[in-house]
Amino acid sequence: MKDIGWKVGGKQGEGIDSTGEIYALAMHRLGYFVFTYRHFMSLIKGGHTNYKIRVADDMVRHHGDDTHILIAFDQATVDHNWGELVDGAIVIYDQSSFQATPPTQANVHLFGVPLTDIARETGGPIMKNMVAIGVTAAINEISPEEFRPIVEDKFSRKGQKVVDSNMEALRRGHAYYQEHFQVHFPVPAKPVLAAGVDHLYASGNQATAFGALAGGCRLLAAYPITPATEIMYWVLKYFPKYGGVVLQAEDEIAAINMAIGANFAGARAMTSTSGPGFSLMMEALGLAGMSETPVVIVDVQRSGPSTGLPTKTEQSDLNEALYGTHGEIQRIVLTPRTVEECFLFMADAFNLAERYQCPVIVLSDLYLGMSYQSIAGFPLDRVRIDRGKLVADADLAGLSPFQYQRYDPSVPDGISPRALPGQPNGRYTALGNEHNGIGLEVEDLETRVVQVEKRARKLSGFQHDSGISVDGDAHARFALIGFGSTYGVLEEARARLATEGVIVKHIHFSRVGPFPAEPLHEAMAGVDRALVVELNSTGQLASLIRQHAGDHDKLASCLKYNGDPILCKEIITRCHEVFPAEVLNA
Repeated sequence: MKDIGWKVGGKQGEGIDSTGEIYALAMHRLGYFVFTYRHFMSLIKGGHTNYKIRVADDMVRHHGDDTHILIAFDQATVDHNWGELVDGAIVIYDQSSFQATPPTQANVHLFGVPLTDIARETGGPIMKNMVAIGVTAAINEISPEEFRPIVEDKFSRKGQKVVDSNMEALRRGHAYYQEHFQVHFPVPAKPVLAAGVDHLYASGNQATAFGALAGGCRLLAAYPITPATEIMYWVLKYFPKYGGVVLQAEDEIAAINMAIGANFAGARAMTSTSGPGFSLMMEALGLAGMSETPVVIVDVQRSGPSTGLPTKTEQSDLNEALYGTHGEIQRIVLTPRTVEECFLFMADAFNLAERYQCPVIVLSDLYLGMSYQSIAGFPLDRVRIDRGKLVADADLAGLSPFQYQRYDPSVPDGISPRALPGQPNGRYTALGNEHNGIGLEVEDLETRVVQVEKRARKLSGFQHDSGISVDGDAHARFALIGFGSTYGVLEEARARLATEGVIVKHIHFSRVGPFPAEPLHEAMAGVDRALVVELNSTGQLASLIRQHAGDHDKLASCLKYNGDPILCKEIITRCHEVFPAEVLNA
């Protein structure tokens, strides 16, 4: 087997997360590639939660459709996850607590193990998660000792007795399964990692925070909100070591204004939030645009509107990122596709913000932000610092007070050099009101038109990357299109379709503002039909493509908006619904 899907589920507060974390880290440190996904509710205790881990012999960018091994601490876990079990799957249920009942007939091995009773014998019922890990090790045909480094890392601060108790629980679970059951799902053959290649374990949120640090950011102003809070946690731990500051604001309105103020003062500063907090930032977003002050905003999307589903994923803030705030401002919207791009795009976001003197929005989501995975490493060698047009002291030296043209409308590209506080003769006021070249408030119509046109020129000549990637056969007549976190599952769908003899190309957006219309035109050349896959109910990306690039008759949508990430089989099913056989098999 190339990969195995493992899942543990139960009520929140039963140690589901710690169980998943131990198994995922152990598999990663053994040299496998893992991808994790947490399904959880906005409750402290109760409700259903599960932790899915895909273990593979090569890089994976998706948590996978299938589950081979399910550890169930209650009947709800069996019921909720039964439909994704493969033929011949193993379900381990806690026989100490309940007698599992299969929801439907299926070729599934339903094995009862007294997880809680074994745990009580080794230190207490809380250790049933370690018994479950031991059972999993037996199913995977892995020695319990392979887990010792993880157990020691996690529990050594509590003393050797706790470490020994947890290892004993793990061994007892392993021995019980070996004695009573004979069905196994061995893990894939261990991959041979290339010499000198890092094998790292990180989430999109961690990579986003690390990218900000590498890109020169030294201030985060934010208010905690799921699923973006992990960014603040990482920054709290590491920014102070590099002279950075973290400000927990009283709300998101204060947070973005603090970030704007710090950028005005010359620091690289950011804020991070999710949909509800981003909505509160809209007026200040306009202030940054009008005053031409750089600022970087991370929106880790979740299901909306309003409070919505706080712990579920979605891609429904696309229109808000592109058009939010009143009036018209220039902004750049990046949509990283992978953990590595979360790092790289975040580092580059500060360059773009200062180069074009406008807000840059990095649009992530819960699935990309909170899923941990094995990666080859971070592209540190690609990080560059570009402060944009900063006016030099020498250029200010000959000026009289109030002569410095911060908003000089005569600059051809619309980007006038920026002075920082403290530079002699470089003082100006960054107004939210319309203003003239030196920053004084005005209301005359001619100056208004001149300044609007100046700001509009900033992105008219935007130059960066193409904004899209194209994978697969460039001449394919069928295309899959997406943005952001759906990259991995769309790549898997493309590969699976190829096994059916269906040749497709995969077009994926890494930037939606400014919209890469010309590269998209080139990528769509020769395409008869395209399926746009996105996690929202209105097809926001498809509408954007129609607005900027046409291709109205070529586009169909595959939409999901129940809060769960989209599955590979759902995309393939939709392909067969939308496209006729003669197109699919051309």
